[in-house]
Amino acid sequence: MMRKINNRNGIYRQYIKRLLDIVLAAAALIVFSPVLVITALLVRLNLGKPILFQQDRPGLHEKIFRLYKFRTMSDKRDENGNLLPDGERLTRFGKVLRSTSIDELPELVNVIKGDMSLIGPRPLLVRYLDRYTPEQHRRHEVRPGLTGLAMSRVRNSAGWDKKFELDLEYVEHISFLLDLKIIFWTISIVLKREGINEDGEATNSEFMGILEEK
Repeated sequence: MMRKINNRNGIYRQYIKRLLDIVLAAAALIVFSPVLVITALLVRLNLGKPILFQQDRPGLHEKIFRLYKFRTMSDKRDENGNLLPDGERLTRFGKVLRSTSIDELPELVNVIKGDMSLIGPRPLLVRYLDRYTPEQHRRHEVRPGLTGLAMSRVRNSAGWDKKFELDLEYVEHISFLLDLKIIFWTISIVLKREGINEDGEATNSEFMGILEEK
């Protein structure tokens, strides 16, 4: 259930934030259009088709939407036709895209469509929904973001408990000032190329959630 928030932040959350998302995402698509075109060509040359990685993710109120990113992995398979582990399919070119977050730029389209916000908890996998605690489900009280509090503070370097803690902190304290801080923190962590992946993983470990208790 939604916790009580102050009136000023409530207005920002319900009206102003969405307006800023549309304006800023549209402006970013125009500004970064040369980067998008060049990256698309490089993905085609390095990884082939398709250029975009598309996957269903849960959004606001856990409504499923189709997320768009640039591909960073090859389609290499074993002798039985099964895809190899992520770490073996993530190419050097893909690592560059991820470390600079250029692979995330197509998500600006998701922001304009209303699937996502510029700032919010990162959209995770649909199969994780059944593994959340009731408190963890609260991360879906807001639109998922291109970046968020967890992304800007720890990126992929921390464990799931810490990332969910930061997601819920954002849900509780969402405001224009916090969103502004997250933008600057994100720029800083991306430029420093910090926290790109969890130790021992290509990106993140699988979130098992409540299944680990069974």
